[in-house]
Amino acid sequence: MPMKSIRKNYIYNASYQVLLLVVPLVLTPYISRVLGPDGVGTVSYAESIVTYFTLFAAMGITTYGQREISYVRDDPEQRSEVFWNTKLLEVCSTGVTLTAYLFFALTRKNLAPVYLALALNLVGVLADVTWFFQGMEEFGKTVARNVIAKCLQVLYVFAFVKGRDDLVIYVLGLGLFTVLGNISLWFYLPRYLERVPFGRLHPFRDLKVVWSLFIPTIAIQIYTVLDKTMIGLITGSPFENGYYEQAIKISKMLLAVVTALGTVMVPRVGYHYGKKDMDGIRRLMYRGYRFVWFLGIPLCFGIIMTAGNFVPWFFGAGYGKVVPLLRILPFLILSIGINNVTGIQYLIPTKRQNLFTLTVILGAGTNFGLNMVLIRYFQSAGAAIASVAAETVIAVVQLVIVRKELSPWRVVREGFYYYIAGAVMALVLWLAGRGLSPSVAHTALMVATGAAVYFLTLLLLRDEFLLRNMESIGKAVAGRR
Repeated sequence: MPMKSIRKNYIYNASYQVLLLVVPLVLTPYISRVLGPDGVGTVSYAESIVTYFTLFAAMGITTYGQREISYVRDDPEQRSEVFWNTKLLEVCSTGVTLTAYLFFALTRKNLAPVYLALALNLVGVLADVTWFFQGMEEFGKTVARNVIAKCLQVLYVFAFVKGRDDLVIYVLGLGLFTVLGNISLWFYLPRYLERVPFGRLHPFRDLKVVWSLFIPTIAIQIYTVLDKTMIGLITGSPFENGYYEQAIKISKMLLAVVTALGTVMVPRVGYHYGKKDMDGIRRLMYRGYRFVWFLGIPLCFGIIMTAGNFVPWFFGAGYGKVVPLLRILPFLILSIGINNVTGIQYLIPTKRQNLFTLTVILGAGTNFGLNMVLIRYFQSAGAAIASVAAETVIAVVQLVIVRKELSPWRVVREGFYYYIAGAVMALVLWLAGRGLSPSVAHTALMVATGAAVYFLTLLLLRDEFLLRNMESIGKAVAGRR
């Protein structure tokens, strides 16, 4: 099959990530007022519980399927066999997990309807074939499906969620359109797959490999979902979970723009690995690190410096505690961005998931231990500090592990100009923020000023990465005229 354009696939995926930014920006002010901090916290806690079940439903199948498809994407017969083996395994794991979850949900007493509605998350796993199209580098199809599903989801929430009593209706809407979007992708499959004789299907043949990819997935969730669970258990306050949920949501939305490239790069690295082209892989990796610094630094410093102006009008009354959280959690954009390149984009496609697992377990242990101590003293802020510390540990350890293949010092040097531009931007925003009151107009002014200062500084520094991409965009625009 013809080689797909990394730039075009990134635009597809980043466009969807921008949509993921826009949807919460539209919904969050409405939901935070309609459901209140306790309602948001209740949904957040319930979602953290159901996530454990979805983990066991998907196991490491999504990562495994995407990787294995990328290896054989040029061979219709092999990719068809890989698809059906992978999907049959996922059907078995999801069926068992869904049955267990339904028994669990029925024991939740007053919250049983909420938990039963969240069963749609497991049905979504059952219907999901996104990993196949990602392995084929067909990001346009998955993005189109997601855009439509998200738009319908927004309309649904505004039409049917009117108060605290509509928690179940809200949760149903979140899951329903995800399921429908996943089902719609099945209509594209016949053009990519051939009929495979039943006797050639062996869905449990690579179960050991799938489990090796599942272990780091579990560990990652320990310090992404367990934060919310531990906040609820230790503080006993849905309000603390509500504050944390809103702050982590903003941070993760911005992070998604940075890691969008990773989703595109995994199948490409897998393709080069299948061809034994290690030099090509290294070029891709250093480009990935530079991209993280280029985009991650302004996003991180930008949200830190605008949080005080942004939170009061965006979330409304009662969310003041989100401000200090948004001065801690944005550092996840940088730490997760770097370990996404090293771990997800490099170690997993090159079949070293065991090393990746070790680093993730180390990070999970760090997060759990710090949570036990810090949440008791600092509540949701303690969980934020623990998350940043855990991700930083993972990023550093992974760079040490691959130091003979990818120079850690070069990784740090790739961000030199961006450190300078980010510092200048932060200083300007700090000075500007002292004279501006919280409002939509003033936040927009700060964002525009920060972006202008950052990119102008990079132009003055003659940053090669920015200039090269500006040139490419200019040529593309000129070519269409």
